[in-house]
Amino acid sequence: MGKGIAEAIRAFSLGEPVMIFDSDFRERETDLLWPAAKATPEIMRRLRKDCGGLLFLAIGDEVGEKFGLPWLQDLHSTPSIVSENPVLGKLITNDLQYDSRSAFTLSLNHRETYTGITDRDRALTTRRFGELAGEMHDRSISEAMEALGEEFRTPGHIPLCRESPGGLSKRQGHTELAVAIARLSGNIPCTIGAEMLDPEGDGALSLKDARKYAKEYGIPMITGKDILEFMDMA
Repeated sequence: MGKGIAEAIRAFSLGEPVMIFDSDFRERETDLLWPAAKATPEIMRRLRKDCGGLLFLAIGDEVGEKFGLPWLQDLHSTPSIVSENPVLGKLITNDLQYDSRSAFTLSLNHRETYTGITDRDRALTTRRFGELAGEMHDRSISEAMEALGEEFRTPGHIPLCRESPGGLSKRQGHTELAVAIARLSGNIPCTIGAEMLDPEGDGALSLKDARKYAKEYGIPMITGKDILEFMDMA
C-alpha cells in the first residue's frame, strides 16, 4: 500500500496521471486523473477516447467557497427557484443509489472558447480554472467571483464537482478522492478526470481491466482505501 500511494503522489506532483478505484462498496468505478492546471488538448483527448465516461473537474470545498459555487442539488431545491420552475420539484434528488448528496455544481466554459466542446476548448477551460484557483488563494471571495466571471461563463462543457465539507471524513466519493490526491501531491485542489467504462459502455471498466490499462501505460493505480489509510497514518 505504501509504495503504491507514494508512487501516485510523486506522479501527480510531476503532472502525470493517476488512476483511482473508489471501492467495491460504492460505485466500483476507476477514474483516470490529471492535475487540472496541467490540462492540454492531448490530455482531454485521452480522457475522452480512453475512458468513455463523463469528464469532470473535481474541486476542493475551499475552492468552491472562494468562488461562491453552489451545489446544484441545493440550488434546484431553493423554494423561490422551484416556485418559478415547478418541474424542479418533480426532479428532486432523493433516490441516489450510492449516496445521499450529489457533488455537482455549475458547468463552465472559458470566455475565449468557441463552442467549448473541443479538446482545445475544454483544455483551456480546465487549465485556466485550475490556475485561477491558485491565483485567488489569498484574495477575497468578492474578488475571486469577479475574476471568475471575467474569464468564465455558465453553462459550459466542463462540469464541476465540489468536495463535500470535511472531505473524505464525510464522503468517500470520486470528487473527494480526486481532490485528496491533488492535495497530497502539493497541487491546487482541482483535478480533471473521467470515469473509465467497459468497451461497450454498459458498465464501469472492471478492476482487472483497469489494472491492465494502468500497467500497460505505466500509470500508478490506487484505491480509495489506500488514500484513507495513508491519511490516517500521516
